Amino acid sequence: MRTIAHLSDLHFGSIDPTVCHALGDAVRAVRPDVVIVSGDMTQRARRAEFAQAEAFLKTLPAPQIVVPGNHDVPLYNLFQRAFRPLGRYRRYISASLEPFFADAEIAVAGINTARALTFKDGRINKDQLTRVARRFADQAEGITRIVVTHHPFEGPSEADDQGIVGRAGMAIRAFSKSRVDMILSGHLHLNRFSGSATRYVVEGYSALLIQAGTAISRRRREEANSFNVIRIERPHIRLECKAWDADKGFVTASIGTFRFGASGWAPIGSVVLPEFIDAAEPIAVQTPAS
Repeated sequence: MRTIAHLSDLHFGSIDPTVCHALGDAVRAVRPDVVIVSGDMTQRARRAEFAQAEAFLKTLPAPQIVVPGNHDVPLYNLFQRAFRPLGRYRRYISASLEPFFADAEIAVAGINTARALTFKDGRINKDQLTRVARRFADQAEGITRIVVTHHPFEGPSEADDQGIVGRAGMAIRAFSKSRVDMILSGHLHLNRFSGSATRYVVEGYSALLIQAGTAISRRRREEANSFNVIRIERPHIRLECKAWDADKGFVTASIGTFRFGASGWAPIGSVVLPEFIDAAEPIAVQTPAS
């Protein structure tokens, strides 16, 4: 089994310090095999913000897969935005914009979707997809393949395409050929999951689209600060949303369980726990697998 701590949208420069301190403790308590951060390390891409983000990452377990978000591109420094849009990110966070990690059970590939020419939107290009395909091509058949982007492949709802990464359909078709199992993202400050087949129809293929809410930012979009814990024991995956409660700290707010079948990943149960009651044992409402 492999355990992943999935964080997103930290936004140093606009954080809740109390939540930040508790987040580090909560992530370390999970004992993750890998920590994934899907973008927006900073609020305005300032040096001091990146330095704070760097210091925070050093307190978390390794290995780590971190990708930039649109807030990690300077907004007002036009020279930096035009000529070195991710220069500070490379200096403080990671020299690589396409990080990769693999072990005996999982392979994780990061993709940079942040672009200097847009303030908020993101895109994926063909060269990025080619490089990801090459990395996954070397992995054994039973490896769970995971892609990390900042911009999501699903909007706030099935009927809303707000924030969806540009060329998402092209990317999903490429991922289907590489048999990508899961795409982790953020950007919308919403915690949610869905199957890719709901929006992107590729015969015999459905990956899990998992979004993390904002981990420590004060801009919560009417949701509590949260992060995801993903436990992979193929052919099953368990997704836990750890949400912030001012009295209890980070507690389990919802649980989803999934199984891999002939058409890809499908839900087998989910539950939202009332009042963020923490649960030591799996709790799920069983539903027929599709």
